[in-house]
Amino acid sequence: MKIICVGRNYLPHIKELGHKVPEQPTLFLKPDSSVITRNRPFFLPDFSQQIEYEVELLVRIDKVGKYIQEKFAHTYYHEIGLGIDFTARDLQKNCIEEGNPWEIAKAFDGSAIISQFIEKEKFADLNNINFHLNINGTTVQSGNSGEMLFSIDQIISYASQFFTLKTGDIIFTGTPKGVGKVAINDLLEGWIEDRRMLNFRVK
Repeated sequence: MKIICVGRNYLPHIKELGHKVPEQPTLFLKPDSSVITRNRPFFLPDFSQQIEYEVELLVRIDKVGKYIQEKFAHTYYHEIGLGIDFTARDLQKNCIEEGNPWEIAKAFDGSAIISQFIEKEKFADLNNINFHLNINGTTVQSGNSGEMLFSIDQIISYASQFFTLKTGDIIFTGTPKGVGKVAINDLLEGWIEDRRMLNFRVK
């Protein structure tokens, strides 16, 4: 299993971090050691002073594919989930400034929080899915799948040019604006529409 993540897929988020608008999806990977499921707590690492949350819609691949045409991409997944892409923003900033890869800021242990999944048929329109993140009862991020620069099908088609997609692979599709720092004892609750998908604490 691998985790493919898309960066810079919501224009307001791109602007809040001061990045350029990409012409193609910006991809990076997380290892399986980054995964936390079943609402287990997230433990703040000691190598960063600025761990930030990024809530994202997820898709789980359910058959092997390579060089997938966009028009067929919808046949490679049947479930939607929610996740948090935890980011060591201070490390990422330093890596970018020095022209280095930034896996240490994105792919560290426990950096990929993954919810259970919902069959995509339960959604009337995959390009109109609302989701949001609350921290300690206050909404800090909200987004809609229709706001993506690159749709789910576009992401799958593009990613499959470089990586063979396999059953069980998960794609993080990008985060809307409003990212911010987490602290010990924060309670994070993630929602897709009116269904709570995530409910865990920072330790």
